[in-house]
Amino acid sequence: MEEAIGLNIEGVRKKIHHGGTGELANFISGSKVTFHFRTLKCDDDRTVIDDSKKVGVPMEIIIGNMFKLEVWEVLLTSMRIGEVAEFWCDVTHYFSLLFSKHWKVQSHTLVHIKCRSHYVDRQLLKHTGLYPIVAKSLRRIAEGKDPTDWHIHTCGLANMFAYHSLGYEDLDELQKEPQPLIFVIELLKVESPSMYKRETWALSNDEKLKAVPVLHGEGNRLFKLGRYEDATNKYREAVICLKNIQTKEKPWEVPWMKLEKMINTLVLNYCQCLLRMEEFYEVLEHTTDLIQHHPGLTKAYFLRGKANAEVWNEAEAKKDFEKVVELDPTMSRQVKKEIRKLEMRMEEKEEEEKLKYKNLFP
Repeated sequence: MEEAIGLNIEGVRKKIHHGGTGELANFISGSKVTFHFRTLKCDDDRTVIDDSKKVGVPMEIIIGNMFKLEVWEVLLTSMRIGEVAEFWCDVTHYFSLLFSKHWKVQSHTLVHIKCRSHYVDRQLLKHTGLYPIVAKSLRRIAEGKDPTDWHIHTCGLANMFAYHSLGYEDLDELQKEPQPLIFVIELLKVESPSMYKRETWALSNDEKLKAVPVLHGEGNRLFKLGRYEDATNKYREAVICLKNIQTKEKPWEVPWMKLEKMINTLVLNYCQCLLRMEEFYEVLEHTTDLIQHHPGLTKAYFLRGKANAEVWNEAEAKKDFEKVVELDPTMSRQVKKEIRKLEMRMEEKEEEEKLKYKNLFP
């Protein structure tokens, strides 16, 4: 291979397979770049690790501060439209290359590397090998699965370290024993910021912060209209905006805590929608997670109590309602109403069971 023209990066080499057309595109900050890529091992067989064409969906990234895909951005900005080039990257560069807060592969798919309670700096990410995580997401798309496994409360990096496996042997091996990789990239399209409708994931941090109250307000409006699923989408989008910003702050310091408080409010609104949608076990999951991190959240106990009541967990529901009154005595009247409702439901259930058994054994 020959040295990549204009890259001037040690440990990266480029070979052009097809020259493309025209001059280099104007890769200004905020430009959306669409491309296909194939990842190969540097072995004699040039073993293919991943191929976006097999998935059938090209990758999209946003150039500049909105999307920190550092070395990969440099590779792309050395290319012309239609160009197919092969880049060899040593271990250091492909770790750096995959430092990313977002990876967008289609308009409704966001792979978001979430970290709720762990401070992750750039050097740590450089040396933990994020490529296997990105590859796992691409494969889940190919399998028709949700690439994000999106849960409001889940920390993807923490899960990776906790379970030590990504579910694919070759990716686990690559994670354990990093090695140089080859990326074959085909540049399809470059769009300036004014040429496409920017989705929330593509906004700057300031723009995300401005979008959050709008999304929150729209979610509230939809909730009042009884459009609960639409409301959850707005709350979810607002949470993702805030979590993207939060990853740049150190946990439990003032800026992080301000964002956390906003996130908690949105998650609780999200859970209210789930209650109306009768997704009781998901409410239990989210509220329990909130309580584990923030044991003073009165509303989390109240919503969990209501969800427990709906799934006949009488003792757990009463325990949650008692905690609500302990934290906020002004809610005692509302709690008494919920407990009475629960007791009536339990009595009705008991009567139904007695009648059922009576009919079984006349």
